[in-house]
Amino acid sequence: RLMARVIHFEVHAENPERAARFYEAAFGWRLQHIPAIDYWTIQTGDGGPGIDGGLIRRRGPAPQQGQAVNAFVCTLGVDDLDASMKAGLDAGGTVALPRMTVPGVGYVAYLVDTEGNIFGLHQSDPNAKM
Repeated sequence: RLMARVIHFEVHAENPERAARFYEAAFGWRLQHIPAIDYWTIQTGDGGPGIDGGLIRRRGPAPQQGQAVNAFVCTLGVDDLDASMKAGLDAGGTVALPRMTVPGVGYVAYLVDTEGNIFGLHQSDPNAKM
């Protein structure tokens, strides 16, 4: 039996234009709207590890603050966790879980985008200690 890898992700948004501005400003992603199907493609990088995705208009109520996560949570690999958190906050995001150390792995934090979606940020550091 083959293992199935994640090859695409989708961000659901009440206001896709606002969400597109958030991800472009915070992380430099390139989004392109396809009006015929009201869908935005997301390019997260120029090759290398990672996947690209899409942005779609949310078809139901947004998650409520404090509600348990009911989704797959994507984590972005970043070179500088603190700078990436600042970029996310400056673009309109909020902190879901502050920076923490994972010994021998690195540092992680979780933010909430402008649409109420939680995502992670991870900075690798095999020397990370509590």
